Amino acid sequence: MSLRAKSLKPFALIAPAVLLLGVFLVLPYINIVVMSLRNPGSGTPYAPGFTLSNYLRLFADSFYLEQTANTLVIGFITTFVCLVLGFPVAWQLAKTQMRFRGLAYGLVLSPLLVGIVIRSYGWTILLGNNGMINRTLIGFGLIDRPLALMYNSLGIVIALVHVFLPFMILPLMSALQGIDPSIEAAARSLGAGRITAFRRIVLPLAMPGIQAGCILVFVLSLSAYVTPSLIGGLRVKTMAVSVVDALIDTFQWPFGSAMALMLSLTGAMVVMLFARLTRMKWKAN
Repeated sequence: MSLRAKSLKPFALIAPAVLLLGVFLVLPYINIVVMSLRNPGSGTPYAPGFTLSNYLRLFADSFYLEQTANTLVIGFITTFVCLVLGFPVAWQLAKTQMRFRGLAYGLVLSPLLVGIVIRSYGWTILLGNNGMINRTLIGFGLIDRPLALMYNSLGIVIALVHVFLPFMILPLMSALQGIDPSIEAAARSLGAGRITAFRRIVLPLAMPGIQAGCILVFVLSLSAYVTPSLIGGLRVKTMAVSVVDALIDTFQWPFGSAMALMLSLTGAMVVMLFARLTRMKWKAN
């Protein structure tokens, strides 16, 4: 084999992956950028020519800015709740004996066997004014009137936590399984309390799993469409719901592309900031 062929061999090995990313990731984003710069059409998806009016309309209307902020808040709360609920579960799974671990995995992954549409419709039955939760609370005399659990951000967060909790547990469990138990035992033997050992030993070592789980759940929450549209209805609209409405219902492809691109860039900036802050905190410990 010639020297030139040897030098090109690594590029040949990564060529399929590069081609796959280029076709299914880079080209669609380029198409979104180009479409967001097209002129709005009348009776057609877009008109000839290019303009920045779609972005000017997006930033000039406070409704879409508030909607973006509301989407980010829902993503933050969903991610935080998934982290708080998922960490103890992941910790227990990491410490579970091998013969019971398969059953525990199955219980964690079992919600993924049901489609997201069915799960979201299930939550509409549970959270409605005449749903199981309100009827049970009224039956026990804990409340006099139904709680507002549907058509608001609270209901969306509850449903999203149920949908995305496994995506937080699995990265956390993988990171916790990689922690040598003797390290924590050594810290305890040197006088560190349970909380100190967790804060100074377990938490920094589990940070890669925390980063992966939080980023995954946050991105999925921002782009969620089915659950917010069913639980939020017409009263609470996230950016993902508005993007689909603009593209499909009102046929405003340029404006919908601008909203989608803004949502993607906003989410990417938050993710990069979170990764940088947690990496600095991890190194400081």
